[in-house]
Amino acid sequence: MKCPYCGHIGDKVVDSRESREGDVIRRRRQCLNDDCHRRFTSYERIDEIPYMVVKKDGTRERFERQKLMAGLLKACEKRPVSLATIEDVADRVEAMLQERGDREIATQEVGAFVMEELKRLDKVAYVRFASVYRHFRDIGEFMSELTDLLKTKD
Repeated sequence: MKCPYCGHIGDKVVDSRESREGDVIRRRRQCLNDDCHRRFTSYERIDEIPYMVVKKDGTRERFERQKLMAGLLKACEKRPVSLATIEDVADRVEAMLQERGDREIATQEVGAFVMEELKRLDKVAYVRFASVYRHFRDIGEFMSELTDLLKTKD
């Protein structure tokens, strides 16, 4: 590691400590340059490659749990679904992403997964999510979805 004071390449680690969360290691280092010997701190963390979602128009953006949670919270608003249950759904979506070999996933695939989770959880939340996600063009499409939902006996 290059000394931030003199630019010398050599240093020694004097102390290492893990953060409380365990995701970062703090290292106190001392420059080995005979004219410097100053101490400095470095931080070591895992460099994560983000999961990317491919939108309908082909653009890619980073998967954001907060966006997913916002959609789930909106769908489950005023419904008997606890925040813990909603977070469990978000956890399952993230687990599904991690199990894939590919770092990219289509938003349609994420949406379909979420709809299946909501269908088992709360039918009204499912219909709310589906109405936004599927962009029903008219009342007929909406009614068709409701009819299909009423036919299933879950």
